[in-house]
Amino acid sequence: MKILFVLTSHDTLGDTGKKTGFWIEEFAAPYYTLLDKGVEITLATPKGGKAPVDPSSDTEDTATEDTKRFKSDTKAQELINNTNKIADMNPADFDAVFYPGGHGPLWDLANDEHSITLIETFNKLEKPISFVCHAPAALKSVKGKDGEPIVKGKKVTGFTNSEEKGVDLVDVVPFLVEDMLKANGGNYSKGDDWTEHVVTDELLITGQNPASSKLVAETLLNVLNK
Repeated sequence: MKILFVLTSHDTLGDTGKKTGFWIEEFAAPYYTLLDKGVEITLATPKGGKAPVDPSSDTEDTATEDTKRFKSDTKAQELINNTNKIADMNPADFDAVFYPGGHGPLWDLANDEHSITLIETFNKLEKPISFVCHAPAALKSVKGKDGEPIVKGKKVTGFTNSEEKGVDLVDVVPFLVEDMLKANGGNYSKGDDWTEHVVTDELLITGQNPASSKLVAETLLNVLNK
């Protein structure tokens, strides 16, 4: 089984002067969940090369068994430092795609033409598409087969407005994931802040926050194994 992971290339947190990128747990938990099941994983970003880590996700407070494993895994580090370009990826070569979050996707993947085309192609090929936390931002301009927003009428979740408020970034981010999914006609649901919540609608799988990362990967495996 082959799964493509798509990460952000964006490392600047608005005008704050702080850095952002992908959230380590949202990469590491799904990566090892799938890798340990024998899945072959390929990484891609808009720019290729090194995918930036969000420094806020690389602290003692955010550490998990999976993030600790990642930090000592030279092969995983090598993959992160040498990602492919999205433009060079062919959905026909993979069984599914997974987008880890972090704030970076709000700036690049939300508007990246190659990412938009990639997701639309996976959808046309009827292959699972999965996202966690801020990664549903990548669905912002994606259309379904009917030309309508891909999330219209679909059950979805993603980082909540209240969670964004909790990290004091409501006025920094270009848009709020919850608001965007609702504006695009998504049937948005959420659990309590920072708790596990994953929603599946046919081949679209979305998770609310970092705590949902592993379950998104497990759900993706279940969908693929049906």
